[in-house]
Amino acid sequence: MSPLTDADLAGAFDHAAPTYDRMTSASPGHHRHLLRSARRLGLPGGGAGQSVLDLGCGTGASTAALLRAAPRATVTGVDASAGMLAEARRKTWPPGVTFVHASVEDLVAGAGAAQAPTEAGTGAGAGGPYDAVFAAYLFRNLADPDAGLAVARDLLRPGGRLAVHEYALGGRAVHRAVWSAVMATVVVPWGRRHGDEALYRHLWRSVLAFDTADQFAHRLRRAGFTGVRTLPLPGWQTGITHTFVATRP
Repeated sequence: MSPLTDADLAGAFDHAAPTYDRMTSASPGHHRHLLRSARRLGLPGGGAGQSVLDLGCGTGASTAALLRAAPRATVTGVDASAGMLAEARRKTWPPGVTFVHASVEDLVAGAGAAQAPTEAGTGAGAGGPYDAVFAAYLFRNLADPDAGLAVARDLLRPGGRLAVHEYALGGRAVHRAVWSAVMATVVVPWGRRHGDEALYRHLWRSVLAFDTADQFAHRLRRAGFTGVRTLPLPGWQTGITHTFVATRP
């Protein structure tokens, strides 16, 4: 079975949304690693005066990590899954946090413009420019990751920072083996019990098919980012999940 794309993928996330936080919270280090990646944006002054785009925010776990790293920042979360956003909106957020229902592709026309697509009831659009963009577990799910990176770049101010928190394997056989073992013995059985096997099989295959860490770093440079760094994460995710930080010139 090929990885899910576009509307099929958004629909699968919609269905899994009510149990998604329980699944991810069961993964050792999941929230700590998101926080570590958010801190690697290096936003000064607790984010005071800084606007941050949380691209592919899902149920808001990445949004919460951003607020812990930069509690004074203004954060806009964007996601293509209405179900995931519904879970995010059920949580309590401080002023300055808004959510927009849009895909990355929806943002192409508005990239760099004063106002991009809006979601009724959010009171804000996703228009840039932003001081920082954070994207967790996003780019391997896009049909065209290069176009997605171009959107992220164009939504940043000159000198703005990008942090990508992503499953991008280190390139060694052991990394593929550990990933597949965890998926086969823990994650896919969970998905089967909750009627979401297709989504978690997609997750398994999409990581194996996506860039290695070195390849994704090269993709970032090719997209026009500078100062690209690939940073490891600890625990069982070592060699499996990485933070990538970069700057728009």
